[in-house]
Amino acid sequence: MKGYRKYFGKKILWFIITFIVAVILNFILPRLMPVDPVAAITGKLAGQGATDASAVQRIYEHYTQEFGLDKPTYVQFGLFVKNALHGNFGISFSQYPRPVSEIISSAIVWTIALQLPAILLGWLIGNLLGALAAYIKKGFDKVLLPISLFLSNVPAFGMAVIMLVVFGVTLKIAPIAGGYAYDMIPHLSWDFIKSVISHYQLPFWSIVLVSIGGQAVGMRSMSIYELNADYVKYARFLGIKDRKIVGYVFRNAMLPQVTGLALSIGTMIGGALVAEIVFSYPGLGSTMYSAVTAADYPLISATTLIITVMVLIVTFVLDIIYGLIDPRVKAAQFE
Repeated sequence: MKGYRKYFGKKILWFIITFIVAVILNFILPRLMPVDPVAAITGKLAGQGATDASAVQRIYEHYTQEFGLDKPTYVQFGLFVKNALHGNFGISFSQYPRPVSEIISSAIVWTIALQLPAILLGWLIGNLLGALAAYIKKGFDKVLLPISLFLSNVPAFGMAVIMLVVFGVTLKIAPIAGGYAYDMIPHLSWDFIKSVISHYQLPFWSIVLVSIGGQAVGMRSMSIYELNADYVKYARFLGIKDRKIVGYVFRNAMLPQVTGLALSIGTMIGGALVAEIVFSYPGLGSTMYSAVTAADYPLISATTLIITVMVLIVTFVLDIIYGLIDPRVKAAQFE
């Protein structure tokens, strides 16, 4: 137990330190952007009729005070942390007067519905194909390996553009933009559900194909390594059935793949950025992109903080699980 306490203590300490640094960076970095969002809001209002210079100045000062930008940076940071602990990330600059929490809650549903099934399906298919390629070899491996290498090396935006041009523009199989038809209002009906499903296809499969390539290559390499391990040769020498041996082989080969799956889920909001921008999908990735272009500090900080927290939690949980299931971790603490 002493080894485990030492291991878990280190992981918790590094988790806390990393989390504190991440929160500080999430607050500071957006504010280093050379843009004045209050001036942009004031300019819009001035263009709607407020042409008097003194009136424009009063509007500017009003919004500066409302957003708390007239306070020192350390005071703003304290308020940011205090409000974030209660789930309050302030008012959006670019979508004033909508609260940031409302914007995120409405967008994150679309992102999870798109990313989570795509990542899981790509992971399952990729690992199955990689395991079969390592075990069957011959023609199956010769065909699968180059295809997997190609898919794994195509950037996410490249696959999204290919899917859009080929299946959306050329073949016109599916809509090319949006989460549903522009002339529809979200409501529970079969017409709306069919529209959502049709708009879902291209971004979904662009993510799945990229995931399949990377997972297949990784699983194939790990399976080949395990199949040539000494314990496999010894087990075959003892006459143990190949089916039973293969079960242990692929279970061992799956460990790095599980890590990859967990990290993919943890970073899926960041990964959603490319697919959602290319297909104008109404998720958190598009929301973050629009926040960056508008220098919307509260919205940028909130979205990046969500990504950071998800990655940290997933990584921490993985470290704890590995510490429990892998006896080598405990042994390493006594070296």
